Amino acid sequence: MAASAASVPAVRTGSRWYRQLYAWVLVGIVAGAAVGAAWPKAGANLQPLGTVFVSMITMVVGPIIFVTVVGGIAGVDDLRKVGRIGVKSLIYFEGMTTVALVLGLVAVDVLHPGSSIHADPASLKLTGYAAQYAAEGKAQGFWSILTEIVPTSAIGAFTSTGSDLQVVFFAVLFGVAIKLVGEPAAGVAAGVEKLGRVFFAVLRIIMYAAPVGAFGAMAFTVGKYGVHTLTSLGSLIGLMYGTCAIFVIVALGIVCATFKLNVLSLLRYIKDELVIVLGTSSSETVLPRLMRKIERAGVPEDVVGLTVPTGYSFNLDGTCIYLTLAALFVAQATGTRLSLAQQLGILGILLLTSKGAAGVTGSGFIVLAATLASVGTIPVAGIMLIFGIDRFMSTARALTNACGNAVGSFVVAAWEGVLDRDRARAVLSGAHAGGDEGESEDGLAPAVA
Repeated sequence: MAASAASVPAVRTGSRWYRQLYAWVLVGIVAGAAVGAAWPKAGANLQPLGTVFVSMITMVVGPIIFVTVVGGIAGVDDLRKVGRIGVKSLIYFEGMTTVALVLGLVAVDVLHPGSSIHADPASLKLTGYAAQYAAEGKAQGFWSILTEIVPTSAIGAFTSTGSDLQVVFFAVLFGVAIKLVGEPAAGVAAGVEKLGRVFFAVLRIIMYAAPVGAFGAMAFTVGKYGVHTLTSLGSLIGLMYGTCAIFVIVALGIVCATFKLNVLSLLRYIKDELVIVLGTSSSETVLPRLMRKIERAGVPEDVVGLTVPTGYSFNLDGTCIYLTLAALFVAQATGTRLSLAQQLGILGILLLTSKGAAGVTGSGFIVLAATLASVGTIPVAGIMLIFGIDRFMSTARALTNACGNAVGSFVVAAWEGVLDRDRARAVLSGAHAGGDEGESEDGLAPAVA
């Protein structure tokens, strides 16, 4: 696409704080938490503000993934390169999610956060949304991932909930078809490029509502579940956030250092997106922005188009940490003794079931229920013990998922030898801002002279 990172001019940095999107999102988060704590009922009633914002983002995610993937493939000279990028992405995803699963397993085995609960499995009953999530989890089969990749119709890929992988599948076929048709399809490729510019403009308009969405989502979370839920199972929440932080700083830091990248510089570069994830508790709300921002930092469009959307189904590092922590916490809390072999068996199951989680709120809980149902030794009703704090843990896994997929794109590009290191170094160090002409770095408002 012509709007690739290489063609985007530098813009002035150092804009005043009130022109930065992340600053207003932070204001929304703080205000929402205050309202939820002071007036719980009013805060809980503000849920539609957050829900509508997430829905607006979801509305454009599918089309943006489509135009990005198609544009990237259409611009590749050799289709074998697309295959190489796909294979390398899956190898990296499987490696990092395994590390995340093992890290969560080790953390819960060392600290035993559930040993002090002493819950009677017979007294636990699935109710409300927890029962609904558990039913969805039990319905997931071994082949669910493969069968859900292929949409029942081309239009259905854009209309079904959590169908990003279906959009990627259709977009790859469409992009390859354009290459096979050749010159007669050049007009189609150009049309997709122009359509992409329009969808990104729509996204920019939607992002003006991000502070309001963050305000509503945070007010609902604090008002609905209350601050007391943070203290009742604070050890598990603290362990979740601590383990995720170790994974991001240490595990992803080592991976970045291997490819001569600095993970802290990368995190600073995507801070706006991370703040939005913090407020909305969903990594999908920043998927389009994250894709474009990574592209501006020197990662080719074809790599971004394949790694980021695919990573939202296959590279959910935060979700993997959560799954091992939560599964073994429930086992400890219900007095279910697990041998090392049984724990490794759970790890093996999670290597499969974790790939079925989408980057939206609640998916991790559904996969957890599916995993416990598959294992059989841990009571599925035990998920009721953590249902009240799942929303707070969802934020940790969403933040980690976003970080993991951002790093993944840079790593795959470096592994493929197509990363523009000079541009990446300049952008990540802050010496070169990655905005569009006439647009501030965060895309909130036009730059001022």
